[in-house]
Amino acid sequence: MPDAGDDSELQLRKFQKELSAGTVSLALLAVLGSAGEPMYGYQIAKRLESLDGVLSGKQSALYPVLRNLSAAGLLDSHVEPSVAGPPRRYYRITEAGRLTLQQWTAAWRATRDSVDAVLEGERQ
Repeated sequence: MPDAGDDSELQLRKFQKELSAGTVSLALLAVLGSAGEPMYGYQIAKRLESLDGVLSGKQSALYPVLRNLSAAGLLDSHVEPSVAGPPRRYYRITEAGRLTLQQWTAAWRATRDSVDAVLEGERQ
């Protein structure tokens, strides 16, 4: 019979997965929006990991999101040969991606502020 600690851990993992679903797309657009040049997947993953675990060590989750953002016209991509391995796909944010980044950033901040206000009320 599972104990409350096991159930709590499962609930936490589920919550983190749900939070991650939207925030990874926003974080990807932000990284590429601030990049001075196109970046390939591994570079993007390393940048995200350096920002305190946005990807939580799940680099493989990055590639489907990059493909979805590209399909939506928010990123452009091209493939270049690599001296040290297989060809690399480089990504660059589009103008539509920049507009979306601005909108998503505003939505994120409004949501964060609302949730913070509720959480602050809980602590009183």
